[in-house]
Amino acid sequence: MQDICIALASRPFRDRAVEQNLSVLLDSMEEAAGRGVDLICFGEAYLQGVDCLKWDYAADRTMAVTRESGEISRIREASARLGVDVMFGYIEREAETLYSSCMLVERGEITRNYRRMSGGWKEYTRTDGHYREGCAPLLFDYRGWKCSVALCGDLWDTTQDAYRLGEDILFWPLYCSYSREEWLGGTLQEYARQCRDHASLTLMINSICEGDSEGGCAVYRQGEVTQLLEPGVDGLLCVRPLQMMKG
Repeated sequence: MQDICIALASRPFRDRAVEQNLSVLLDSMEEAAGRGVDLICFGEAYLQGVDCLKWDYAADRTMAVTRESGEISRIREASARLGVDVMFGYIEREAETLYSSCMLVERGEITRNYRRMSGGWKEYTRTDGHYREGCAPLLFDYRGWKCSVALCGDLWDTTQDAYRLGEDILFWPLYCSYSREEWLGGTLQEYARQCRDHASLTLMINSICEGDSEGGCAVYRQGEVTQLLEPGVDGLLCVRPLQMMKG
């Protein structure tokens, strides 16, 4: 396993403001490169915003992006130029189907694309067969570390047992709108207990949305919080897994 640095990004987004969100993502990659980060990670549906969909397929189809879109190309170009890998949530369109997905770009190349397996990202009573979930967890190697990805409710829904893969690192991009007081007053520990049996380290990433979510990031190890970026802080939490595993 390589000694790597992973940055968890508690950064703001605006729903449906793709260009603005993309600009923050690219600026954050620049910052990460300057800090010697290998991989920077963003929250669920970061590119378009968690509440970007209107549950009208004609409109939502244009909000979603394909892996060949201009936005994804710009992220890939930045990764290659800066030498920084990036993981981010987005609303994906493949053909005529929409997913809540999470993409990993390494050295400018798309290497992984995970689709949320739990259905809590959509309005069941207002959606049809165009809105779908993934069918399998994703287990992959990242620089010698055995990794997987879960999106938000994947670790709370009936799908959670599918993530007991024995991996080193579980990436957990999500979106939750607890207040800072609620989060630090006990909810943080609830999330720690929920993921304690899933991986040696769980990296949780939440985004900031004005008027709704205060963001925040956390690192969990065996049900305990070992690193924390508190809600309300716009910034990066840098994690060195090898040092933590040795500690």
